[in-house]
Order: sequence, then C-alpha cells, then structure tokens
Amino acid sequence: MEMKVGCDQLIDILNHIGGKEVQGIDENWILNYAPSTGKVISRIPKSSYQDVENAVKAAKNASEGWAKLSKDERADWLDKIADCLESRFDEIASLESLDTGKPIRISRAVDATRSVTNFRFYAQQIRELKIEHFRMENATNHVIKRPVGVGALITPWNLPLYLLSWKVAPAIGMGNTVICKPSELTPMTANLLMQVIKDAGLPDGVVNLIHGTGIEAGSPLVSHPDVRFVSFTGGTETGSVVGRDAAASFKKISLELGGKNATIVLDDCDIDRHIDSIVRASFLNQGQVCLCGSRILIQEAIYEIFKTKFVDSVNRLKIGDPSDENTDLGSLISPQHLEKVTSYVNLAIEEGGTILTGGISPEIGAEFEGGNWITPTVVDGLSPDSRCSTEEIFGPLVTLHPFKNDEDAIRISNGTRYGLAGSIWTNDSSRGENIAKQMDTGMVWINTWLHRDLRVPFGGVKDSGLGREGGKWSLGFYSEATNICIMDE
Repeated sequence: MEMKVGCDQLIDILNHIGGKEVQGIDENWILNYAPSTGKVISRIPKSSYQDVENAVKAAKNASEGWAKLSKDERADWLDKIADCLESRFDEIASLESLDTGKPIRISRAVDATRSVTNFRFYAQQIRELKIEHFRMENATNHVIKRPVGVGALITPWNLPLYLLSWKVAPAIGMGNTVICKPSELTPMTANLLMQVIKDAGLPDGVVNLIHGTGIEAGSPLVSHPDVRFVSFTGGTETGSVVGRDAAASFKKISLELGGKNATIVLDDCDIDRHIDSIVRASFLNQGQVCLCGSRILIQEAIYEIFKTKFVDSVNRLKIGDPSDENTDLGSLISPQHLEKVTSYVNLAIEEGGTILTGGISPEIGAEFEGGNWITPTVVDGLSPDSRCSTEEIFGPLVTLHPFKNDEDAIRISNGTRYGLAGSIWTNDSSRGENIAKQMDTGMVWINTWLHRDLRVPFGGVKDSGLGREGGKWSLGFYSEATNICIMDE
C-alpha cells in the first residue's frame, strides 16, 4: 500500500522526558494519519517499558522540589502555561482539526478555548483552597492536602488537548508530577503542550510525555510501582484493564469511560426552539463525544412531528472540509472506527430498523477520498433493548424511540449498562427535574446540553466510570488528605 504523505516533510514528534525531547529507546515509530484525507502527517515513538521507566524516574526526581512550592506559586505556573497556550490559540485549533478531522470552528470554540480555560480555572481553584479546621472540646483538627506523588494521565483521541489539560492542570497544581500518555491517534497537541510548558519555564520533569500504544506504553505506565495515581479517560473495555492493573498496587484511580446517553423529549417540549440543540447533542464532533445523546426518547404524542423536524435539521448539517468555517461535521478518527460505525448501520437494518437519513459516504471532493467519512445517521423502529440502542457506538448514529409516560422514559433511559449523562427537554422544569432525579446517571441537563460549570462533578455510574473530576473533586483526587489533631495545652 502506497503511503500518502500529507505535508511537505514528515514531522517527527518525540517523547518529552525530564525537559528533553527524546526518541524512543527501541527507535520504532508509529505513523499518524490525517482522518479527513488518510495521509500521513507525522510519526511518533513506539515507546516501550524502558521509556516508561525513564519518564517515571524523571518525574520522581522533580517531585520533591515541586511539592515544596506553595499552592500560590504553583497556581502562578498554571497561569503562565495558560498565557503561553493562549498565544498559540490558532495553532492549537488548526492542529486539533488536522489531527482529529473535526471542523476548525468546533476545534476553535471547544478544544482551544477549553484548553486555556482549564489552566486558568484550576489556578484560581488552587489559590482559593483552604485548610479545614474542626474544633473538638479539647483539641483542634487541621485537614491539609498533600501531593500524592507521581501520576499517570491517559487521554483519548476525541478531545485531545481539552482532556489532557483537564488532568494536567489540577494534577501539577496540587503538587504532583506526571507522565502523560495521549492516544497514539492524536499526538499533535500533546506535543504542543509540552513545547508550551518548556517555553513557560516549568521545572524539568514536572510534566513528562510518552507516546505509544496502550499495550506497550500505557500498561507498564499504569502498573509501574512508583506511579501512585492513574487518571484515565477512554473506552469502557480499556478502562476495565486499566482499573485492574492499577488496583493491584492500590493506586488512586479515576476512570471516565463510555456512555449510551438518553435524550428525553417530553410532550410539552418547544420543538422549534430546541431542535437544533438536540441535533447538536446528537452529532457534535461527529458523535465522538462521550456525552452525546445517541438514544432519543420522544413522547408518543409528538413522536411523528419531532421525527420530521429532527431529520430535516440533520439534513441541513454541512459535512465536508474540516478547514471550512461553515462545516458542521468532519470525518471519523480512523478507518477502523469508520468500519465499526458502518457495521452498526448494517446491524440496525438487521435488527429491523429503518434508516431515515445518512449511513452513506458523502461526496465531498477528491482530496478527501482517503478519509473516514460517513453521513449522520438516524434510525427509527428499533427496540430500546436492541444492540444498536444499548451498545456504545461513539459515532454519528442515533436511534429514535417512542415512550408513553414519564415512568416509561425513565425505564428506557436506565436500560443500559452505562450511566454517564443525559438531557431532558420540556417546558416544565419541575417535571424535568423529577425525571432527572430518577435517571441512573452522573449528569443530567434540562433544556440544554454540554453547558459546563467547571466547579461541578463530572463522571458516571455503572460501566461509565469510577470517581468524579471537576472543581474540588479533582483537587481531592490529586491530593492526599491528612488530619493533624492538636490537643489543647
């Protein structure tokens, strides 16, 4: 097979260990392809156990000095990193669009913006952190938060820098040192972050980065005896392996995993007002967001009119060149993922569903023939218990399901092994809140979606994860609480 190079010169992206860019010990490489064209855009080291060992050693060497800084000093470093990131805002957006296949408009508004915001947010959170005091009759307790030590941060391909910054900022802000392992499918902005950290002057070894596969780099990192905590975002199956490997040595574990989220549309919903938001909740980033609503539950009285308006809105989405400011949907991340999503389109038909729109390759020009393209797909007529309706697809495919009453909607919503998020659309917020309280899920939005206050807990239940991140929950995970009890004199 001929290798199609997507730039004038193949870019070598290296590991970052102890403040230095280094090649993998074994000198083996992994090619990185642009999802929209299928062309090679860079290559990364295929790191091994020895690379992990070197990164952990660098993080340990930096740990003591970094932990001795005050919380305000570390918060100042987070703001410096945010300033440097902001100065490269457009570059972040362009690289993320190239590396993931998502539209530049989305990359700019979501990925680049949140990456800067994450560092600024946690800088402020850490400055505001207080020592807790609990008075007894004859003693006082002081609860302090100490660094955990060296940690592993493992991030997925759908929101690469967004999620990496979400972990790095609170982890180092609380005095830890870290080794980052981004997805081998999207290494570009992780490399940019390391360049920014170097330019900001952060002490060497506080943040390290290794590239490679989950088996050859991720697994030895997670199981390393000197790694004391693991924060993982990714698929449920991989997360179960990560949890097993980390738990064997009693590490702290945070797992943010998959979802099969329900969008519940009640009969009093203002459809015209909310239809575009519900479409966005279904297909943002080509449906490659763990929070997307891939099951839309519609009350019977409005089912047909909603279905018509929803399909019309989906058909207005522009799919094509990710660099075009007017593009709504880009490509999927890889040929393998395209094959997976396509297999579910075929399965939907086998299970008795009707494809109302989508499920085919769009015609978008010869330049993108080698990319991973599929049109947004809407399926009607499937049982809520079907595989397409209960298994995570993580792509631009949603299923529509009628329900009779609120109890029926709750039953269907809770009928999967996942429990990450959901949304409810209604003119009666009290009714919506009552339903939300009965949904077996970590997060619910009412008349909105992905409206994020970074102070609130983020995470799921059941097979959607373990633990919470965000605000004080992240600060708690990335620290050890120590109680000091002092008797009165």
